[in-house]
Amino acid sequence: MNNQKQQKPTLTGQRFKTRKRDEKERFDPTQFQESIVQGLNQTGTDLEAVAKFLDASGAKLDYRRYAETLFDILVAGGMLAPGGTLSDDMTRTEFCLFTAQEDLETMQAYAQVFNKLIRRYKYLEKGFEEEIKKLLLFLKGFTESERNKLAMLTGILLANGNISASILSSLYNENLVKEGVSAAFAVKLFKSWINEKDINSVAASLRKVGMDNRLMELFPANKRSCEHFSKYFTDAGLKELSDFARNQQSIGARKELQKELQEQMSRGDPQKEIIAFTREEMKKANLSEQAMIGIIWTSVMSSVEWNKKEELVTEQAIKHLKQYSPLLKAFTSQGLSELSLLLKIQEYCYDNIHFMKAFQKIVVLLYKGLSPQSLHSCIKSPYINPPLTVCLVLF
Repeated sequence: MNNQKQQKPTLTGQRFKTRKRDEKERFDPTQFQESIVQGLNQTGTDLEAVAKFLDASGAKLDYRRYAETLFDILVAGGMLAPGGTLSDDMTRTEFCLFTAQEDLETMQAYAQVFNKLIRRYKYLEKGFEEEIKKLLLFLKGFTESERNKLAMLTGILLANGNISASILSSLYNENLVKEGVSAAFAVKLFKSWINEKDINSVAASLRKVGMDNRLMELFPANKRSCEHFSKYFTDAGLKELSDFARNQQSIGARKELQKELQEQMSRGDPQKEIIAFTREEMKKANLSEQAMIGIIWTSVMSSVEWNKKEELVTEQAIKHLKQYSPLLKAFTSQGLSELSLLLKIQEYCYDNIHFMKAFQKIVVLLYKGLSPQSLHSCIKSPYINPPLTVCLVLF
């Protein structure tokens, strides 16, 4: 019998060392900030030299990892703590946006620095937009002069397409709106934006991101009216923005009215009630009869599902329009209103090709009551295309 203890089996294997490149580097922006600040202090106020320094440094420093730190330094002189205050424990530079002169020309020069940097290092584009959004949320932590410079810069960047107008969502922060910071910032921003481009370009950018109908939100709920907005921005020298907002509100009100009319028709509400409601809304919105008849026509034609077969849609259209002819007649008391309706019918039939054969019958149905004067003005109008003229003459 073997009295020796039997050795227990042991697991053996090769121990792998973690490659240095696979080790997760600890986030430490201190050294990065020191390098950027030192370079800015050496270049001073020469923005051309600043642009060259930033271009060269991107090959040595990790811009991708420290993008937020980089933009904080270029704007405020150092890393920003939550709320917008500068961190105390790091070296700062006096050569940044916030210490620059407060004029449009200087801000345009700074915009060029950011533009060159992002064009050279395309991956910074997204981080830059996030930085601007963050800075807008920190506005209360900055001085009035710092806010003005940031507003002018942002307007120039928006005009040049360096950032998207979606960044303006930060201005709808409740605290910024309540204290009037958002509206004051918007004045400077839109002035520099329009100065670089024009109101049409601004409008197009706002529409692209769905901000065209949100400008009223720059004010608290109790001041969110077209009159207040118009006075505030007109007094600030931005009448074109005021007019744009008024027009947008009018378009929004018309869409809501059209939707409500369509729902009333779909429910089968009595036409007397629909007419009374429409007259009241027309008065509230200060709409002309010509504008109103266009809304009514669109509502009438949208309140039913049309047959896809051309041979059947004419009969369906005549039956449907005969039902609503009293409503259409109630808002065509003037020659111009009749002409507006004729144009709407023509546009609709041209846009919906299966209605082409129904065109003449629709016109005959709705315009049996045209006075000789109205009929004459419609036939002679340069806005009426030949098919409609022929249709009326045949009638």
